[in-house]
Amino acid sequence: MAKPTGFMDYKRIENGNVPPLERIANFKEFHPKLDEKARREQAARCMNCGVPMCQSAIKLGGMVTGCPLHNYIPEWNDALYNGQFDMAAWRLLKTSSFPEFTGRVCPALCEKACNCGSPVVESGSVTVHDNELYIIEKAFETGYMKPEIPALRSGKKIAVIGAGPSGLACADWLNRRGHSVTVYEREDNAGGLLMYGIPNMKLDKKIVARRIELMKAEGVEFVFNADVGHNVSAEHILEEFDAIALCCGAKKARALSAAGIDKLKTSRNGADGGAMFAVDFLKQVTKSVLATSGALEKLNITPANAQIAEVLLEKAGIEVAGKNVVIVGGGDTGNDCCGSAIRLGASSVTQIEMMPCPPVERAPNNPWPQWPRTLKVDYGAEESIAKFGHDPRVYETTVKEVLSENGKITAVRTIEVEFQTIDGKRQLVERAGTEKLLPCDLLLVAAGFTGCEEYTAQSFGTELGARGTVASVGDATPELASPNGYATSVPKVFTAGDMHRGQSLVVWAIAEGRECAKQIDSFLLK
Repeated sequence: MAKPTGFMDYKRIENGNVPPLERIANFKEFHPKLDEKARREQAARCMNCGVPMCQSAIKLGGMVTGCPLHNYIPEWNDALYNGQFDMAAWRLLKTSSFPEFTGRVCPALCEKACNCGSPVVESGSVTVHDNELYIIEKAFETGYMKPEIPALRSGKKIAVIGAGPSGLACADWLNRRGHSVTVYEREDNAGGLLMYGIPNMKLDKKIVARRIELMKAEGVEFVFNADVGHNVSAEHILEEFDAIALCCGAKKARALSAAGIDKLKTSRNGADGGAMFAVDFLKQVTKSVLATSGALEKLNITPANAQIAEVLLEKAGIEVAGKNVVIVGGGDTGNDCCGSAIRLGASSVTQIEMMPCPPVERAPNNPWPQWPRTLKVDYGAEESIAKFGHDPRVYETTVKEVLSENGKITAVRTIEVEFQTIDGKRQLVERAGTEKLLPCDLLLVAAGFTGCEEYTAQSFGTELGARGTVASVGDATPELASPNGYATSVPKVFTAGDMHRGQSLVVWAIAEGRECAKQIDSFLLK
């Protein structure tokens, strides 16, 4: 273990936090790192428990607790505490493909399962999330992270469709095994939601570009603006490659079923009438940020695309400055919309959530080490409180009607709702007399996703399951709580990530990408 008394000697100290009113002036990351001495002290708090729940990834109370990647957390905390930075990075990279991503955007399932945060110890969980980020950034700074080109090639060719976290993890693992990997991506850059779904202040796009350049140097080939099923045929892919991994995500957004929404103007960008899906909004915002941040050359965005990006918000009909923004959805995407809208000068931001407000403390039926179903104030809500003086979230509420003039949204009518059990079924019921009118110039729908976009899956002839994701067959993978393996009903075609499991976390996408790669490797070596 790092230090036997570390969890008693040192208090939990997280990375810093730029004050909300200061950080909303830009789209830069806002968590300054601790210095080396302080970070090593935080690593000293790890107890190397006999049963390290932090790396368990077991399902308790219907949710997984612990790291889905089964990271060797006690090992690299010990190495970090002892100043063995290369050793720490080596052990971290054994199980984690992209710690620089998860160290920024993962909700840290590991920390919620940490024994130091249990009711018995109560000293505060080890800062696993921040320790992980320190280790990998130190590895990049010192030159430990350099291209590792396979000494031998297998002669097998794999196509990975989609350059999001699952596709990148799958490609990275297979390339390290000596297979030749080509990644097809329909966007102009790799990363998927890492690039265009997560705002720059949470994950600087230079970090994504840095990893892609490393993968290219190691032999992974990327083909951009390649929309398989549209401008690239599935038949061509099937003929050219020995195995295919479908990793296109679950991008089919859930629509808002409110009266009057059909009266809004619509366009290709979806915002002329003042309403659009959150994922489209975040994508346009990120492209605009990149166009003005000096990151264009680094991110391989062409000058033509840059000129388009500079006016994307205006051309898309996205007017945010001085506008009333209403967000439907209380999850991470809704929070990202909140933080982005504030940075773009919104005069008000309201976030509507159907579910009840969670308790501040764990409920009796939600004991440690289950994932805590408790209230959290994420960065977007924190910034809204600082700027507007109140929490933007309105619970147990939904949009009943969208009001508009000449096809442009003017307001939304909301109503309170509650879940009731009727005839043995849990149903959402309106509370009479609770309607309210909210002024609204921009309505962002962040109500989750209903599955993958079908055309790529259908072009390969794969079947879709009940959740709207690509169905797989084969042996289960218990350690990932996966209902099936990763092989589809079509020979040599596999699937992973959100396209397989449905909407989920980046860490789950990476875990599935790695496991899918292992199954492909076994298939190719038969």
